[in-house]
Amino acid sequence: MKLSSVFGITLSAFAITAVAALGFSNQAKALIFSGDSSGTWGEPDPGTFNTNPIYKGVGTNTFEWGLSLPDIPRFRTPANSLIFKGTSFASDFNSLFKIGDLSYYNGTVPLYTNVEKVRFHLRLSFKNPAEIKEDFDFNFNLVNSPNDPNIPISDIANADYVFPTPVFTNRSFSYSGKQYTLELTGFIEDGSSTSAKEFRVREGAKTTAAIYGRINVVSPTEKVPEPGVVAGLSLLGFYVVIRKSYLKMKI
Repeated sequence: MKLSSVFGITLSAFAITAVAALGFSNQAKALIFSGDSSGTWGEPDPGTFNTNPIYKGVGTNTFEWGLSLPDIPRFRTPANSLIFKGTSFASDFNSLFKIGDLSYYNGTVPLYTNVEKVRFHLRLSFKNPAEIKEDFDFNFNLVNSPNDPNIPISDIANADYVFPTPVFTNRSFSYSGKQYTLELTGFIEDGSSTSAKEFRVREGAKTTAAIYGRINVVSPTEKVPEPGVVAGLSLLGFYVVIRKSYLKMKI
C-alpha cells in the first residue's frame, strides 16, 4: 500500500472521530438539567479500629455517630452528626451546580465509638430535559482526629473532616441514548468563596457547607481516551510534513 494511502486512511479515521466527538459535545452542551435534590444516609463502615461503633439515622437525612456523654466533663457534647438538605438546581452540561447543603457537627466522643465512612444515597429528581429520577451512591469518609491534649481543643489540628468518594457501581445515568456521570467536586463553607475537597470542622463546632457537583457526558468514543482525539489532530501536522517530503521525493 502507498504511504499516502496509509496516512490518508488513518487521518480520515481520526478526523471522523474528532468531528463526531465535537458534534456530540455541542449537542450535550445545549441540554439544561434542572430539578430537585434529596439524600439519605446508608449503613456505615466502622473500620477495624472502632470496636464499639455507635450510630443512628440510617435511611434519614441526619446521621449521628459516636457515643454521646454530655454529663462527663471530658466530653460534654452531643454525638457527631451530618445533616443533608436538598435544593433546587439548574445547570447545563459540564457546569458546576449546587447539589445541597451539608451541616457537620463535630462532637467530642470516646475512642472506638466512631465510624470511618458512611454511604450517602443522593437522588436527583429531574424536571428538565425530562421528568425522571436518578439515584447516585457515594461514600463519605469520616476522619475523626484524636484530640491533642497539648494544644487548645478548638485548634484546627483537632478538627475532624469529611470527603466523598464515588461508588463506581452507581454513578451514571442515561438520557436519550447517551450516558452521563455525576461528579461531586467539593465544598464551599458558609461565608467562604473558596472550594475545598474536604469539609473540616473544629471540635465542638457546627458548620454548614454547600456541596457542588457537575454532570459530565460520556463520549461515544470513551473506549478511545480523549487524548486520542488530540493525537489525531497532531497526526494531521505529522501527515502534512510526511506528505510534503513524499511529494518532493517523487519530484
